[in-house]
Amino acid sequence: MREKCLALIAVVLGALTLSLSCKDAIAGANSCELQPVLLEDFDSQSFASSRIGPARWTAHTPWGGDFGDARFLDPGPYGPFKVKDGILSITATKDREGRWTSGLLAAADASGAGSGTRYGYFEARMKMPPGPGLWPAFWLAALKPTNLTEGNVEIDVIEYYGQFTSAYQAVVHVWYKNEPTKTRGKNQRIDFAEGALVADFHTFGVDISPQAIVFFLDGKKVWSQPTPPELDGPLYPLINLALGGGWPIDRAPDPSTLLVDYVHVYGRDAGPPEGCPPGPPQSR
Repeated sequence: MREKCLALIAVVLGALTLSLSCKDAIAGANSCELQPVLLEDFDSQSFASSRIGPARWTAHTPWGGDFGDARFLDPGPYGPFKVKDGILSITATKDREGRWTSGLLAAADASGAGSGTRYGYFEARMKMPPGPGLWPAFWLAALKPTNLTEGNVEIDVIEYYGQFTSAYQAVVHVWYKNEPTKTRGKNQRIDFAEGALVADFHTFGVDISPQAIVFFLDGKKVWSQPTPPELDGPLYPLINLALGGGWPIDRAPDPSTLLVDYVHVYGRDAGPPEGCPPGPPQSR
């Protein structure tokens, strides 16, 4: 009889433990708590040409394509990247042949290795360079091997065109390489005080949840879009100083420098059905 009672108690305790474990798992999946994924404060350089690990950043788009009217250079003593006093500078300048060069950093490589999250909050603190023809950006791309090309979500947290000195744009793209008719996007002009983006640092953020993509400027919500169903995995951050973007570069100052104080990425679970309050972590 004693053995039977002990066996029954073990079954009951096992069921109770399983029940509590399931409840804990459900609570975890519904959590709105933000956890650090990448806290890049640029206290040191961790840049490589094309491979993540041990470097945290690569110096080209993982799919191997430069864009705009400046060639993106590798890191090195004569490259476009400098880190000093916790500030990253990316400098665009003309080479000896008069061709523009500049820089891009991506927290991923072609294999899909990198730092990112599907749901959470991304933020960069930056100071824009002045001058027409300049095209700096902080944006997110799909963290997956580059041979996976269909339904990739891209989020442009800030895309700044230097000739428009009182606004920038935020964009949500969905890209299809083999079915281009399914490619789509939505953009929004974010108005700003004249010249303020180049006069001082500002924070540009985006919160991503199953329900919405919410954009922030200096901690204040400025735009929101429904999350596209194609968002099926993590996104990683990129920062760059490009030139052109369809606009003339003949009056772009040489040199021109984008300053970046930090890039922070926080991840969270999907959250409860009603969604999580969007925005940066409150305890930072």
